[in-house]
Amino acid sequence: MHSIVTVGSVPLAPADVVAVARHDARVTVDAVAMRRVAQTRALIEGLADDPQPHYGISTGFGALATTFIAEDRRAQLQASLIRSHAAGTGSEVEREVVRALMLLRLQTLATGRTGVRPVVVETYAALLNAGITPIVREYGSLGCSGDLAPLSHVALAVMGEGDVRDADGRSMTAGEALAAAGIEPVLLREKEGLALINGTDGMLGMLLLAAHDLETLLTTADVAAAISVESQLGTDAVFAADLMALRPQLGQAASAANLRAFLAGSAIVASHRGPECTRVQDAYSLRCAPQVHGAARDTLAHATAVADRELASAVDNPVVTVDGRVESNGNFHGAPVAYVLDFLAIAVADVASMSERRTDRALDVARSNGLPPFLADEVGVDSGLMIAQYAAAGIVSELKRLAAPASVDSIPSSAMQEDHVSMGWAAARKLRRALDGLARVLAIEVMTGCRALDLRAPLQPAAATGAVRDLVRTRVEGPGPDRLVSPEIEAVTELVASGDVARVAVEAV
Repeated sequence: MHSIVTVGSVPLAPADVVAVARHDARVTVDAVAMRRVAQTRALIEGLADDPQPHYGISTGFGALATTFIAEDRRAQLQASLIRSHAAGTGSEVEREVVRALMLLRLQTLATGRTGVRPVVVETYAALLNAGITPIVREYGSLGCSGDLAPLSHVALAVMGEGDVRDADGRSMTAGEALAAAGIEPVLLREKEGLALINGTDGMLGMLLLAAHDLETLLTTADVAAAISVESQLGTDAVFAADLMALRPQLGQAASAANLRAFLAGSAIVASHRGPECTRVQDAYSLRCAPQVHGAARDTLAHATAVADRELASAVDNPVVTVDGRVESNGNFHGAPVAYVLDFLAIAVADVASMSERRTDRALDVARSNGLPPFLADEVGVDSGLMIAQYAAAGIVSELKRLAAPASVDSIPSSAMQEDHVSMGWAAARKLRRALDGLARVLAIEVMTGCRALDLRAPLQPAAATGAVRDLVRTRVEGPGPDRLVSPEIEAVTELVASGDVARVAVEAV
């Protein structure tokens, strides 16, 4: 993991954003970038002296874009913009999301295309390095003219106003936190208010964090499917490379390769692989795992490509062009990011839905190929994992609701100036909840599958699936009389979310 991330020399990589947002990597700003920022600022100050109005420099904003603001009122204009737009409400947004948002806004400021002074760039970097996290609220962004409200709460802290949490998580005023860290509050000047709040940084930050987590969860889904195929006496013949080549979808090939690797050497699979085997037509939830998991992988690849392009963007309005013009534009609209956030929520719901179906098969005596009903110890007295499947089903039902796209909605704002909005922030918020649900559904499948593997003894599982079973057994006991199930689900969910389930499977191949 990166210990220092440099901003301004080249576009940030997704791993850079994760390092700063989640692991507190320090930030430094490239010296060449700082000179570029200073040069662009000189252009803005020249326009500020022009008696002709220039949007965002000597005018109001949004529906008030034609209102000229006298020079002696412009500092008040900038402060008023931030204070009025810091209108978030609801629960606090997670620390990692706010840090990602701050880093991405810093990246755009460092491009030299926004017209802020170098001190503004330096202050954003200083807040990140001091671990000062502005308190941002759940609701407020429509995801069109940037994530206005969330970004405004950050800008408010840069001004020394509003509430923040320090590096230890303590809530205090921004003024107190900045003073304790030796950071001077910034008095915003012409153009700077707009530059701090016109961007897709909140939704992009959540997309990058989600993509990082989903990559691990999709490998975990392959692991879970392998355990289910194995423990339910399914066949691995359908995952053969030549069959996959007949349909050259990239994600499908990757998932099938995982399934082959995770099942390699399985004595359980070998026990029914002879010519007498009738397991050539497993249920779709077993047989078609590469097709569904692979489609999710391809969706993630598309979303990652969109995120990479957004990382290479300088989103602001107005923007200072390379040749020194100050131009209004619509690049702040969140549609590209919003669409893929919604697309990922669809993929997440479907992968979870297939996982829950495999769990249900393992518990059904009519479909599990010899396993006891609900994997219970004493049938009739014990319920086994019956209600664990209920939990998975309840989560999948919610994931289907979360898959309804936010980006098809639009509520006009700013006196019809902003008459079409992306709802990208909302799409990102529901995707985060969906990923949590997917991790839990996969954990229930893994927990169920590992118990089923134990019940196939003395036959032994493959090296990879056996390693996962052994990992799970460090936190959850094997088959036996009924016991409290909830803590076991939580424990395996932690193993899934941390990436440990995927890691031990891959390392065992």
